[in-house]
Amino acid sequence: MAKPDDRSDNPERIERNIGHTMQNRNEAEDYLKAHADEMSEEQKQQIEEKNERREESIEAMRDEIKDEVRDQRYD
Repeated sequence: MAKPDDRSDNPERIERNIGHTMQNRNEAEDYLKAHADEMSEEQKQQIEEKNERREESIEAMRDEIKDEVRDQRYD
């Protein structure tokens, strides 16, 4: 028998993922500030691009939380 789909903790799980993503972004920024003079332009650009993708992911996850909360209200 299939296990029922329990999504009751989705907002909390997504919030944890946002926190981890923000932490990774901040650590990358700190690393870049501390070591930029030792890095190639390509390496710096890769970190900056990765952080841009992280920002996009954070925004998408925030939207997903809103959807989950709205859906839970109507269940």
